Amino acid sequence: MTSQPTLPKAGSGQAIPASPHRSGLQAGLKNRHLSMIAIGGVIGAGLFVGSSTGIATAGPGILISYALVGALVVLVMRMLGEMSAANPTSGSFSAHADRALGSWAGFTIGWLYWFFWVVVLAVESTAGAAILADWVPAVPQWGWALIVMVVLTATNLVSVGSYGEFEFWFAGIKVVAIAAFIVIGLLAVLGILPGVHAEQASFSNLTSHGGFLPHGPGSILTGVLLVVFSFMGSEIATLAAGESEDPQRAVTKSTNSIIWRIAVFYLGSIFVVVSLIPWDDKTIADKGSYVAALDSLGIPHAGQIMDLIVLVSVLSCLNSGLYTASRMAFSLGERGDAPRAFARTTARGVPRTAILVSVAFGFLAVFFNYEFPDTVFLFLVNSSGAVALFVWLVICLSQLRMRRIIQREAPEKLIVKMWLYPYLTWAAAALILGVFGYMLTDTEHDGRETVLLSLLVAAIVLVIAVVKQRLTGRRPPVAAAADREQVAAGD
Repeated sequence: MTSQPTLPKAGSGQAIPASPHRSGLQAGLKNRHLSMIAIGGVIGAGLFVGSSTGIATAGPGILISYALVGALVVLVMRMLGEMSAANPTSGSFSAHADRALGSWAGFTIGWLYWFFWVVVLAVESTAGAAILADWVPAVPQWGWALIVMVVLTATNLVSVGSYGEFEFWFAGIKVVAIAAFIVIGLLAVLGILPGVHAEQASFSNLTSHGGFLPHGPGSILTGVLLVVFSFMGSEIATLAAGESEDPQRAVTKSTNSIIWRIAVFYLGSIFVVVSLIPWDDKTIADKGSYVAALDSLGIPHAGQIMDLIVLVSVLSCLNSGLYTASRMAFSLGERGDAPRAFARTTARGVPRTAILVSVAFGFLAVFFNYEFPDTVFLFLVNSSGAVALFVWLVICLSQLRMRRIIQREAPEKLIVKMWLYPYLTWAAAALILGVFGYMLTDTEHDGRETVLLSLLVAAIVLVIAVVKQRLTGRRPPVAAAADREQVAAGD
């Protein structure tokens, strides 16, 4: 491998390799894979399943909540895009935090992010199993969860290309479904959809049932708490870029397109929902917002159609979750923050050990979900709930430092630049801290419990990081690079 340009680790006085294909990872993702991963990454099952609660809480004003969180995600992704375009890596924000803030930061946020996704594996596999068990009740729900996990694990073990291909089609189905829903819904609201008489459909639904903010301006902030976590996954494209044909192009493209993706898929689809039917329609709570909207148009089998779309979203989230958790584990192993075996790759560039360990913890979480749903599993879910905000805050702090480092050492790498630096970066960080503060006052939707438990777990991981750093220190970059080559060759 040819030598690569380097960026320094903050405070070390030494350079760390910045190769986009470090160790045994291979460039197996095509540009079309990255494009669809970037688009599909913002369309999670939470959008379909969780939006009904937000609508009931804030009414049509939930659009402002989605817009606020969407704007925050756009800013955070711009910062991450700036760092990742300058130095594409499988560790993404964790690796950037390692260089900008110190190894304690990369260790802490990396393991928290890994923890978040292995819990998501359990949540999503259980949700998918529930749908499949309704369709084929002869197979028990736990059996479907096992089947889904095994199939997607096998997919990820084959090659990164097989992950990309599965995700390409999963994301494609989601994109087509949302686009079709928006087009059909708008035509119905405008009264020009052939053969459909949607009596309730009208833009007046935005204001005629208690006003645009029926529960007052404060409901916007409550809505923010309810929708913020459905945006997790936007960052996956920057992790996957390290295994693409052209990492810098992939990162730049996904970063530049984040605005229209959020505007169309989140704001656009929710706008259609609250225009098709009144926000206080009981069917929204009973059936879910999208099913209720489709039912209002008289579309036959609307529930089954939405179940299929949710299942695809669940499988997509599972597929990407396993990929993301394993690549984060690989990056941690590569940097000496996890067992070195995590950085071992097969001949096809697959971090097999990292995948198997991640899925093992996912299976364990599934077991807890079925055996101890109200104790152990509830703790896992709540204690990982605020990780998205932790990740976004670390990205802000890392970008503040990395911009200065890149400008000083390699200014030509600033292909993507954060707007109005550093003012918008500080504004985004302040908004994230504000969401944390408001969550601490929220007892109705378990916001306070989620923050406190997440802070507890984060504190434990941080203590481990500090103790590890003091006991072992950071290995010299040259030695670490030699170890990575040895690990990659050891398979």
